[in-house]
Amino acid sequence: MENIVYRSDAKITPSQFIDVMRRSTLGERRPVKDELRIAKMLEHGNILITAWSGDLLIGVSRALSDFSFCCYLSDLAVDEKFQHKGIGKRLIDETHIISGSDTTLILLAAPAAVSYYPKIGMQKFEHCFIINRRPY
Repeated sequence: MENIVYRSDAKITPSQFIDVMRRSTLGERRPVKDELRIAKMLEHGNILITAWSGDLLIGVSRALSDFSFCCYLSDLAVDEKFQHKGIGKRLIDETHIISGSDTTLILLAAPAAVSYYPKIGMQKFEHCFIINRRPY
């Protein structure tokens, strides 16, 4: 396996974020045609963990946290060519470390990933409610 480097200090461009979203299939559920909206997502999230293979961004975890009680992991994407190597789990672990051990990490699973999260030790929670955003 290639040497994967994880960073919590890397600034990425909207184009880089969109590219890894598309290579992970998460782009199907994100506004990847709206670069301004993606830029706002990057600007206002307060945790960004990236995974790199050389100069190629191959994974990203973008989250919002109060660093004391909860952390919402909004985006978890790993390039399909690099999946099944523990990169997603490592991105989640690094996100939780940055958000603090007193936080509960919360995410909404993409339909194709529902079976993934229990395999890496996450607990399924049945009591979630949402108000949908406007379509993009």
